[in-house]
Amino acid sequence: MTIPFSAGALYSTTEDLLRWEQALFGGKLLTAASLKRMTTAFKNDYAFGLGVKMVNGHPRIQHGGAIDGFSTQMAYYPDDRLVVIVLGNLYKSAPSEIALLLASVVHGEKVVLPSERKEIAVPVESLRRYMGRYELNPSISIVIALAGDHLTAQPTDQDAVVMYPEAEGDFFWKESDAQVEFTKNDKGEITAFTLHQLGHPTTWVRK
Repeated sequence: MTIPFSAGALYSTTEDLLRWEQALFGGKLLTAASLKRMTTAFKNDYAFGLGVKMVNGHPRIQHGGAIDGFSTQMAYYPDDRLVVIVLGNLYKSAPSEIALLLASVVHGEKVVLPSERKEIAVPVESLRRYMGRYELNPSISIVIALAGDHLTAQPTDQDAVVMYPEAEGDFFWKESDAQVEFTKNDKGEITAFTLHQLGHPTTWVRK
């Protein structure tokens, strides 16, 4: 792959990357002070080339990547000295989702696979209540619309994804491991939803 130059000429394995993580966090590559600075978030959840955040109560330091035909995810959980590495030639979010589920298994958390979720029947008139535009912030939104007898979710600058109901106010996506939980106010009006994806819940407010 010549277009991305050196980024497209690298070859690695899970064993190579495990050795890298063990060397990096084992103090063989950087001083303790440099490693601390490298892994300390300075803007939102971003440190020096690494994402640093709490996931289900566990600190996680991670980085993923994608290029034509390949996608990867590597995560380190310092409290558990746990390294999770997933390399794939699937769509770009698959390794991230698999890595999160593998870590959840190690942590003894309940894991529900997308294939295990069951769709229930919901009348079209009931689905109409959820239609509208929901904002994460002024520049990022998701439009919930009705297509036939199913709702769809279309994030900003992305294709629409079908939503499948599994309980009242709860929906899931089959294209990725994501769930949507709608919330109501005291009047029973739909006001927002929480998107659960990759261990990072986000709240989207109806506008």
